[in-house]
Amino acid sequence: MAIIRLLGIGAAALAISALSATADEELDQMLKEALPVMQHSCDTAVEETGGNEEAIVDIVRKMVVVSLANRDIDLSDYADTEEEREVLRAEFIEVLRAGCEADRKGLLAGIVDTAVKTVLKL
Repeated sequence: MAIIRLLGIGAAALAISALSATADEELDQMLKEALPVMQHSCDTAVEETGGNEEAIVDIVRKMVVVSLANRDIDLSDYADTEEEREVLRAEFIEVLRAGCEADRKGLLAGIVDTAVKTVLKL
């Protein structure tokens, strides 16, 4: 149950940003940084980070970047204002939490990707 609480709290701090504003070099670097964390499950993310909320948020953020980049998504197409982004974040947190509750040992990247697709109605 701790994983759900930590992911819920940690994901609340998740700042989803539009990838279109990121230069290609920066995006390439972000994708490279994501590779080492892509094997995590909800449980292993907590185990490896010692439950450090900031580190968990960093893992989730990297996975979100991969999901958005794979679909060439510009979040400004979905949310222009901070209020709209907050609605997306809140929905993302709930879908992420449900995914981890359903399968704590499943790949977190898949759960994150499903959350992105669900929230953006893809």
